[in-house]
Amino acid sequence: MPSGKTLKLILYEGLQFAALIVPIFVVMERFASLIRDVRGRDLTAYWLVVAVSIAYVTSVALLVWVPLKYLIMKRRSFISEVTQWRPTALAYLVLCTFPCFAILIASSKVQVDGGLRLDHFTELPVSLVLVSLICVDVIERIRPCRLIGQSDGLDSDFDMSGPVLTQLEQVTTVTGQLHADEGPNSSTPGHAEVRNGSTSGRWQELSGSPGRSTFSSRAPGAAYLYSSPSRRRSYSGRLGFLWRRDRRSEVFVDSFLFWLDTVEMVRVAGEPSVFYSAWVFPVYILAFVSTLRLAVTPHNPLLSSAGFALQDLPFLILRVALIAVFGYVTPVLYPLKNVLVSLTFIYFTFLSKLRIFKRQSMF
Repeated sequence: MPSGKTLKLILYEGLQFAALIVPIFVVMERFASLIRDVRGRDLTAYWLVVAVSIAYVTSVALLVWVPLKYLIMKRRSFISEVTQWRPTALAYLVLCTFPCFAILIASSKVQVDGGLRLDHFTELPVSLVLVSLICVDVIERIRPCRLIGQSDGLDSDFDMSGPVLTQLEQVTTVTGQLHADEGPNSSTPGHAEVRNGSTSGRWQELSGSPGRSTFSSRAPGAAYLYSSPSRRRSYSGRLGFLWRRDRRSEVFVDSFLFWLDTVEMVRVAGEPSVFYSAWVFPVYILAFVSTLRLAVTPHNPLLSSAGFALQDLPFLILRVALIAVFGYVTPVLYPLKNVLVSLTFIYFTFLSKLRIFKRQSMF
């Protein structure tokens, strides 16, 4: 009987391998049907494209995918030093997403050159490519988690990074305590007695008191009491289940929201007016460029810059051009989102560090 870790490994690897080969087969079969119709119901062209797809999948699986998985599981060679990016995700983008987008562009080019409008690859093939991409992302994120039982301590990734203010009370500072304890018999007020290179007396007592030394640098009369977010999760009562959260379920939500902008851009390419024009090239090219963010780990600080450079700024320019040429083929919400994300990234990353924005009188 295989162990739970072995079953989980087989499940994850099987799903990822299915996400690798199924979109290629579906897109290539759709392309083979298109070539058959363009060439006058030529079955030879159909089976030739199908044979090419089988040969491609077999080659990349044996020469790239399986060796890469072996290196990752055995932690061999340079793979053991990889911490900020995901080799599996990058290989998936190069081996599956890129060929599928290339076939979609080729299908548009074949029909435009032949003066035909037979198929613009709506819904099933395009949605299957994007769902497989999200599936690979979810598996890479949820891999450290357990599938049965409670989450194994990964909920902290969603907690606030700093302490939370919970109470305000009056305290006495170190300076005020010293002045209160000083009397007429004090030989050297305000100074501690030094013996053998170490402090003694009142200063030694206060330095060993963590509660008082913590508030020594704060303003007199007020102190902030902090509590860790991890201690505020226990809720009781009949509605206590409403406050429950699990890292594993939130991974799915985060992944779909993470790819929502790219999904909308690919949907625009499926519009007949866009698909049968030269604009299909920049749409699919920029959509693929945005998917390169999958190779960056979710908590990598580089992800913010990658999102601005690879997605929001190029998508903003392209969407404005598409609206100017074709009208409102995309909702105005998405270019507004790209504008806000781009402006806030530029302001908080660069402009807020300028001297003019550091003045105390400004809000």
